[in-house]
Amino acid sequence: MAGQIPDLIAEARTGTGKGAARQARRDGMVPGVVYGGEADPVAIQIPFNVLLKKLKDGRFLSTLFNLKVEGQEDVRVICRGVQRDVIKDLPTHIDLLRLRRTSKISLFIHVDFENEEEAPGIKKGGVLTIVRPEVELNVTAGDIPERLVVDLTGKDIGDTITISQIDLPEGAKPTIDRDFVIANLSAPSGLRSAGEDEEGEAAEGEEAAAEE
Repeated sequence: MAGQIPDLIAEARTGTGKGAARQARRDGMVPGVVYGGEADPVAIQIPFNVLLKKLKDGRFLSTLFNLKVEGQEDVRVICRGVQRDVIKDLPTHIDLLRLRRTSKISLFIHVDFENEEEAPGIKKGGVLTIVRPEVELNVTAGDIPERLVVDLTGKDIGDTITISQIDLPEGAKPTIDRDFVIANLSAPSGLRSAGEDEEGEAAEGEEAAAEE
């Protein structure tokens, strides 16, 4: 059930220490190190613009990557730290942790909604409001779901969809320890406004009767 893991392309970095790191930055690279996984640490460097874009895209610290370094075997990694310039707030160093297939990791997984045509509430003009387009799960690195699926079959206006209604991969658990809302199906705005007007008129009638 594992989904497509994005590649993170890096280069092997020759030399270590502050001097080598400064040279990497002058060359438009961000120095880093890959450690863990019962292997020796490896010095790498990633193009500054590539890393900056991934950071701006969000979820970088909770995304599993397939690290590709020429001449080395691909390895699954997750970022365990990004050092930044204290003034410019730009990345200056990155730490990547190797993961085994049995390692546990917390990741944000995208939620897809299917069978809208089988939802009576949508046929009536109801509005599907998505509260959480992604859900953070604690999963095994070798069994990461590509997506979570919400089946809208039979869902009507007023129904609420919570995490307990979604089939999760074996061993996967939400990082939030409660039955939180994923989405809800509400009445069309026109019907809501009409209902609110009727409630308002009823309340005014009751107030008038009370005054008499």
